[in-house]
Amino acid sequence: TAELEAHPLITISREEITGLPPQDWAQAIIATGPLTAPSLAEAIAETTGADALAFFDAIAPIIHFDTIDMDVCWFQSRYDKVGPGGTGKDYINCPMDKPQYEAFIQALLDGGKTDFKEWEGTPYFDGCLPIEVMAERGAETARHGPMKPMGLTNAHNPQVKAYAVVQLRQDNALGTLYNMVGFQTKLKHAEQVRIFRMIPGLENAEFARLGGLHRNTYINSPVLLDPTLQLKGREGLRFAGQITGCEGYVESAAVGLLAGRFAAAELQGRSPSIPPVTTAFGALLNHITGGHIVSEDEAGKRSFQPMNVNFGLFPPVEAPKSEGKRLRGKEKIVAKRHALTSRALADCRDWLGLEQSAQAAE
Repeated sequence: TAELEAHPLITISREEITGLPPQDWAQAIIATGPLTAPSLAEAIAETTGADALAFFDAIAPIIHFDTIDMDVCWFQSRYDKVGPGGTGKDYINCPMDKPQYEAFIQALLDGGKTDFKEWEGTPYFDGCLPIEVMAERGAETARHGPMKPMGLTNAHNPQVKAYAVVQLRQDNALGTLYNMVGFQTKLKHAEQVRIFRMIPGLENAEFARLGGLHRNTYINSPVLLDPTLQLKGREGLRFAGQITGCEGYVESAAVGLLAGRFAAAELQGRSPSIPPVTTAFGALLNHITGGHIVSEDEAGKRSFQPMNVNFGLFPPVEAPKSEGKRLRGKEKIVAKRHALTSRALADCRDWLGLEQSAQAAE
């Protein structure tokens, strides 16, 4: 901080920002967080549209596709309905019999929950109830809500009707991440892992993100921002940090770094250099600005939710073989992630020009 304050080209002004920067500013970056001042939030909402700004995260867990047991689960939309851009097989279905369902509901009731902070209030509304709150309202509530089995036939055992079904919906364009439909939750993270692995087919599930419900402020970035984080229709105005829908301090700093690089490039008369989607920078940027699937099958509901960087955001790679043999289970997952990491590091060095710089130095 001392170095920044002493820098001759940097001016730090510590005051509340109540509106967007003037139109005549060549470049500006809005990098605010979960507790954005109401006046600034209102200004953003006026510019982007009220529906483009959210004030609470109602987050359902997201699962890595390659950890779902498809020998138990199957693809099918309810009543084979084809939604916008769909095929009639747009959901992964996890079946439960009655004893499994009853044990699951009891686990939801008994599981440890996270309390709301005093300043958050309790932002429950009927269209987005936490799954454990549904359980509290009656043992059959979830089975007539997000876990209803109607219109679904188990592809592995068509003669047996499931008592309840958990549906997973594709969350990103790559098809590597699936969202647990209707499973917003305030369960503690360890409890989520334990309880949700009770679901048939998810016994070995690995979670790219766990669920939650908390105060936040973020824009609908896939709709509003271009690939350089610039607001569509407002040249030179960029967003960065948590307001873009990235989650976590490292991710927020990374998106801020990208926004700064893009703005600096334009000020120097250069085209911004977009990081490859195979890198952590590029994978996160791609998710924020277009890699996320915007749901159209639930009218009035937002689909985009904040996300940490995770392996599910990267384009997949083939798992390397061990001594000519195909790997399976956790060995396969670990090998694929090593391959993803190696590719990301190499591509990031190329993007930053480090290889060329090293060769020039030699």
